[in-house]
Amino acid sequence: MLRLPSLGELDQELRVRVFLCTSPTDMRKGFDTLAALVRDGLRYDPMSGHLFLFVGRRRDRIKILYWDRDGYALWYKRLEKGTFRMPVARPEASSVELKASELAMLLEGIDLRSIKRRKRFCRQA
Repeated sequence: MLRLPSLGELDQELRVRVFLCTSPTDMRKGFDTLAALVRDGLRYDPMSGHLFLFVGRRRDRIKILYWDRDGYALWYKRLEKGTFRMPVARPEASSVELKASELAMLLEGIDLRSIKRRKRFCRQA
């Protein structure tokens, strides 16, 4: 029988955590400056292997910083049209943790603020 994975299962398979910086970031910042921002501003270890997302003030650019075994790696995307729609965060929060499925939706242009998860039955173990 064919069984497709659920979003929850996909989220659990990603072993790294995803953190989105809630304040706009200057997109001219490079590896070391973003790593310092993770360490000093977000209070995480930038060499942990987790993904750290930074969005520009106009919300049309996003950078993802992560430690890749022997050095920092930086993924950068600029939208030609439109903006990234950020999830709602508490005013005092410096970052928001995203699930892998939420990261995929964010990159695909889905507004995370409009997503409503419905209650589902869950059999107790």
